[in-house]
Amino acid sequence: MSAAPAAASPPRRVVICGGGVVGACTAYFLSTHAASPTVPTLVEKCAPACAASGKAGGFLALDWCDSTPALSRLARASFALHRRLADALGGADAYGFRPVHTLSVLLPTHPGPAPASPHPRLPPWVDPSASAAPPRELGTPDTTAQFHPGLFTKAVLAASGAEVVIGEVERVVARDGRVAGVVVKGRDAVVDADAVVLALGPWSGRLEVVREVFDVSGLKAHSIVLRPREPEKITPHCLFLSYQPEPGAKMLDPEVYPRPTGEVYICGMSKDENPPDDPATITGEPDSIAMLHKIAGKVSSQLKKEEGAEVVAEQACYLPCTTDGLPVIGEIPGVKGCYVATGHSCWGILNGPATGAALAELILDGKSKIVGLDPFSPARFLKRRSRRGA
Repeated sequence: MSAAPAAASPPRRVVICGGGVVGACTAYFLSTHAASPTVPTLVEKCAPACAASGKAGGFLALDWCDSTPALSRLARASFALHRRLADALGGADAYGFRPVHTLSVLLPTHPGPAPASPHPRLPPWVDPSASAAPPRELGTPDTTAQFHPGLFTKAVLAASGAEVVIGEVERVVARDGRVAGVVVKGRDAVVDADAVVLALGPWSGRLEVVREVFDVSGLKAHSIVLRPREPEKITPHCLFLSYQPEPGAKMLDPEVYPRPTGEVYICGMSKDENPPDDPATITGEPDSIAMLHKIAGKVSSQLKKEEGAEVVAEQACYLPCTTDGLPVIGEIPGVKGCYVATGHSCWGILNGPATGAALAELILDGKSKIVGLDPFSPARFLKRRSRRGA
């Protein structure tokens, strides 16, 4: 009888392309894997967290994805990992992790007389006139939390011990159907790898190996960061607003996230648009930034530039989106050892840890245990094309 074939050894040379939250979390869970830890190399064009992972709000929710079962499992697993990471990495001090109250607030279209007394659920720093109806509770400190996403990404990446290479990934090298490394612009030699992870957000689709399988587009989202006159008075309440600028106008859904650092982050005003080649060149559109300032002033006099609020940032970023609304996580068909993780849309910060942990298990163990990846497999797009062509 012939001997049983030896089990394939886990890859030792892993290259992660992309220094955002997904790439950083993948590096962390590869390096802390109990059975076969691997310290990867991470290649990033600009700097870690230079794009959406540094400009997002950092809002976390346990059960807001429950309407989509596959996404719900990913989100719940990731929410739990965020709490574990906060304990392990000193999240409260390192990147501002904290549980929060979350409210839905309807802003009035036209200013009216202030109510005799503010609604008891309304935070004290929000002007009483900002709420056209009693605010609704969307989340409690048990189900919603927040942190500074840029600081989180950098903290997780630092804890991974990964080597960070600044450079632009031009293509993936494959030989005989198996990944062999990546070509980095300006380097003569291929960066060799036994496994490659493509976590480049909306830029993932620039690579042929991804583009041949599925499309990933960009959603441009704007945000501003303000420092109020009296930051010590800003309580941990995240606000999801509904605002109609004028009768008949489109309803807007901006969001307001106070941070433990005393800053207040306000985001919204998004549109479909492919990102530029260089993340460092991304700027916000003046009309969108102006609308966010207008909304901030309607929420609280503490957030009015005219009354002393300091403008810390006016910015934009691009969220990666797929045609079916689900992220893509898994091995690329036809290229053994080449993995992709993108398309998380607005939930990338929430789902980064579970995505990274699942990829680490898939790479090192051959299967993800923390959450099933079948619904997120890139192979689903090939199946749909096959059905359409039949």
